[in-house]
Amino acid sequence: MYICLCYAITDKQIEKAVREDGVGSMRELRKHLGVGGQCGKCVQMAQQLIDSTIIDESLFKEVC
Repeated sequence: MYICLCYAITDKQIEKAVREDGVGSMRELRKHLGVGGQCGKCVQMAQQLIDSTIIDESLFKEVC
């Protein structure tokens, strides 16, 4: 699903940036993918996606 229409960034790209590149904030995500750098309508959803991915990763590590 597209999160940032201005730069055609998907939820999968954001999740990958969080998991593989250590992105943990909107500031880092903006530098890495450009998300939120144009109109800003995607910022809230992108932040929620960052948060949920970080939580999912930490729960996965606790189980393993």
